[in-house]
Amino acid sequence: MEGIVLEWIGYGASVVIALSMALNSIVKFRIVNLIGAATFSVYGFLIGSIPVGVMNGFIVAVDVYFLIQIFSKKDYFETLEVSSTNRYMHKFLEFYKRDIGKYYPDFSYMPNDNTIQYFVLRNMAVAGILIAEKKDDSTLKVVLDYVIPEMRDFKNGRFAYLNLRKKFLECGYQRLVAEKTNPVHVKYLLKMGFVDTQNDCLEKVLAK
Repeated sequence: MEGIVLEWIGYGASVVIALSMALNSIVKFRIVNLIGAATFSVYGFLIGSIPVGVMNGFIVAVDVYFLIQIFSKKDYFETLEVSSTNRYMHKFLEFYKRDIGKYYPDFSYMPNDNTIQYFVLRNMAVAGILIAEKKDDSTLKVVLDYVIPEMRDFKNGRFAYLNLRKKFLECGYQRLVAEKTNPVHVKYLLKMGFVDTQNDCLEKVLAK
């Protein structure tokens, strides 16, 4: 019985490590890989395989080191407004079209005079894009709020909404609304301060 339990511990550790390899986010990869390596290290020592235990213990230490570096690093954020004719923006939307479609299946960039778009920069690299449209004199509708896979840790969104809040208020906008397009994205918007209005939209009040 004990042998079967140990065997399943080994299988479980292998599965966790394999899953970590499929993650786009560096942070998620490090966390999941750490869990898998720690389990494998324990498994190695339990079966008396010192090399397996030591090697995976070393991987745990490496993952912990890089996670400390990631969470202690101070990133520089900025928002950059771009025009609807910006060629890089069009290339960006085309490049990430398939991934955008997972969260905004009906999204199609069709700007008009009421459309505004901002790149979210992280350490001067484009981390995402926010596109909004004037719905009425006091309301902006978020058409697209997208962050590239490897930078999805909520920091970009928090900065973007905090940074743009003042600009939106100066323009007379009192609230933001966003359609419910995907359960994962709804969860993200709720973390960004949006509130479920119990219909097909989420709402974020800017004037507080």
